[in-house]
Amino acid sequence: MVNHRLHTRRLLPALVFGLMAALQGAAPALAQAPASAANLAMVGEPPSLDPMQATTDLVGTIMQHVYEPLYTFDAKWNVVPMLAEGMPRFSADGKVVTITLRKGVKLHSGRALDAEDVVVSLKRWIKEAPRGKAVGKEIVDLKTAGPLTVELTLRAPYAPLLAQLALPSGMAAIMAKEAVQIPLRDFIGTGPYKFKERRTDQFVVLTRFDGYTSRKEPANGYGGKREAFIEELRFIPVPTPGTRVEGALSGQFHFADLLPIDALARLEKSGGRAAPVITPAFGFPYLVFNTREGINANKGMRQAIQTAIGPGEMMAAGFGDTRFFTAEANHFPQGSPYYSAAGAESYNQRDPAKAKGLAEAAGYKGETVRILTSRQYDFHYNMAVVMAEQLKRAGIKAELTVVDWSTLVQRRNDSSAWDIYVTHSGLLPEPMLSPPQLGDGAPGWWNTPGKQAALLEFNHTPVPAKRAPLWGKVQQLVYDEVPYIDIGKFNSLSAKSTKLENYQPALWPFFWNVKLKN
Repeated sequence: MVNHRLHTRRLLPALVFGLMAALQGAAPALAQAPASAANLAMVGEPPSLDPMQATTDLVGTIMQHVYEPLYTFDAKWNVVPMLAEGMPRFSADGKVVTITLRKGVKLHSGRALDAEDVVVSLKRWIKEAPRGKAVGKEIVDLKTAGPLTVELTLRAPYAPLLAQLALPSGMAAIMAKEAVQIPLRDFIGTGPYKFKERRTDQFVVLTRFDGYTSRKEPANGYGGKREAFIEELRFIPVPTPGTRVEGALSGQFHFADLLPIDALARLEKSGGRAAPVITPAFGFPYLVFNTREGINANKGMRQAIQTAIGPGEMMAAGFGDTRFFTAEANHFPQGSPYYSAAGAESYNQRDPAKAKGLAEAAGYKGETVRILTSRQYDFHYNMAVVMAEQLKRAGIKAELTVVDWSTLVQRRNDSSAWDIYVTHSGLLPEPMLSPPQLGDGAPGWWNTPGKQAALLEFNHTPVPAKRAPLWGKVQQLVYDEVPYIDIGKFNSLSAKSTKLENYQPALWPFFWNVKLKN
């Protein structure tokens, strides 16, 4: 292992050099650099550029520069208007929602955005996006009520509506109606950047939209004024974490996303070329179970696996430095209105004997549990390795299937191909925003009467003070039925060039309002 790491470390600078040389030599569009262009190293190749169909953070990170939602989040995760002129008007019974659009917003095609664009876009979102499908079940009618007015009629008051419309991942992206099709061929939005070019496994290039219509309020999180100071954004897939580190240290990348925690010391000693970016309360890694078919369609087997594993050990393997993680049963931190200890006795049991008994009671006959993971997020892989060993101690045969992230995102849609997959999600203030398994149709396919009853009560209670304690029922159900396991909470490490000015740490990194020094 030591020799392998030393060999890899010697190769990394050459890999970075080769990567950038290939980009410059194979891609004329990149070789002729504009006045300012940012090279942004991402964890891999985006599986799609459709922000509705692809719920991965990578797609949301890239395409939030091209498309905008009606609402977004400020720095404190309050919902604020983006394409909407202001907050919506609700009828007295909370069922009719009226949204007025800003005047004069330009699409990348040059014409003005109107209410029909919004209605067509939202209908596509309801059809294509897992979160959109969940919201669609709550909508009785969706129509224009004027050139710049949209009206939604709900079956009942639906508390998560605005937060669902604001999320960048699986985005309710507003598109030009003439470009709304399946699959997307033309990416025509309203954002500060417009789509220029994609070359698979090489880059996605966005270029500044000079006709962009910004909000006037001061920038605040994802909300407020957006300005495209950098002429061109180049999102480069760099699936090997060590290569992202070396590229940041060498100055090849202006930004490198989601780096191994052990890179922190090297970044701090980089001599001013690169600076670490720590994003606190970034998210939570979790395990998704295939409840549709295979060995984990059996709830008893899922409970056995939950009993066998030790999330504390897994988090230590994934992040190492205790400054970067916490292992705790509550899905939301103390101080959140959704903090709950419900189900805590089922968390971090690490009891192989009990787990073996539960597996036998569930009819386990030595079948292999297939764990789908990727090395592009190094903490996913490290946690999966530890989990496999924990399962083996309980007499449960485990096998890792290690693929690139793009392949994982595609393969997880095939219920015959896996039993558990490893992923992570942002730690967001609205429970229905993550993970997508709380919605409908997401891989894992959790859909039980208990889930429907618990979420019906939770989502149709609009008063926050009454809604908060209902989350405890949902959290308890997750521990009882085990559709997924929340492993813990973590801070993330990325890196930025010291030439990149005004970058604000964010769950989905954004590069409007950011400048490059000459």
